[in-house]
Amino acid sequence: MIREKLEELRRNPVFETGLRILVICLAASLMAVNINTFVHTGGLYPGGATGLTVLFQRIAETRFGIRLPYTVVNILLNAFPVYLGFRYIGRKFTLYSLFMIMLTNILTDVLPGYAITYDTLLISIFGGLINGFVISLALSVNATTGGTDFISIYLSQKKGMDTWNIILGINAVILLMAGLIFGWDKALYSIIFQFVSTQVLHVLYKRYQQQTLLIVTDKPMEVCSSIYGLCHHGATILSGEGSFEHSERKIVYSVISSSDGPAILKKIREIDEKAFVNVLRTTQLSGHFYYKPQD
Repeated sequence: MIREKLEELRRNPVFETGLRILVICLAASLMAVNINTFVHTGGLYPGGATGLTVLFQRIAETRFGIRLPYTVVNILLNAFPVYLGFRYIGRKFTLYSLFMIMLTNILTDVLPGYAITYDTLLISIFGGLINGFVISLALSVNATTGGTDFISIYLSQKKGMDTWNIILGINAVILLMAGLIFGWDKALYSIIFQFVSTQVLHVLYKRYQQQTLLIVTDKPMEVCSSIYGLCHHGATILSGEGSFEHSERKIVYSVISSSDGPAILKKIREIDEKAFVNVLRTTQLSGHFYYKPQD
């Protein structure tokens, strides 16, 4: 009864919108605190639009004695990625992302910084952990922190694969620019920051990662219907023979998004508690694979 009420509440548009805004506010606050507490204290360059903003701020301050506001620079750098979002990803998705970007900008300029530690290695690791968590938190409610996140999602939808490592490579180029201008010490620590952030993102956000399911079951049609009903992915039913009893068995073969895995496995257990399920990590696909469109 309680579960049904919670599910009904979750489907309520007003509740869903409120929860989405609340999560974005939390993510923006954490991002601003991370920038002021870890990134600025460690003198790091976190990559993406944020990293470029920090880089331009430091160039202006050290070379020309001008203190550029974070908000103005970040908005200018996000102009093209935001256009990409409106044009190719989703309008509501991009609007919520804009809210995330603007709130992060304002809070970064307003909130004071507090140095927890001056150990650059600790700052790189824990700052990267928080950064990856914040990006995952925003993505979980269909929003982004801006910049290269838009580019990564666009490429993921076009290529049908997880492209966060490509973005890591782009960020590495930005960090090399910082190294050439300000020295390699902070730039190399920034690569650690970005690597940790990307690994956390891989663990927490699995929309563009795939799994292959091999399901030995006596109820193949019900299993196929449940897979399609939950995530709109098809399945293939294969015939096999049990090696012990030499009885005919049916095997359901399907490739799904990793983010859908827990819900599908739970449904399979409800349909056939004796089903044998082998979950394999899929690293490459060729052919059409359905992705739920961003709103």
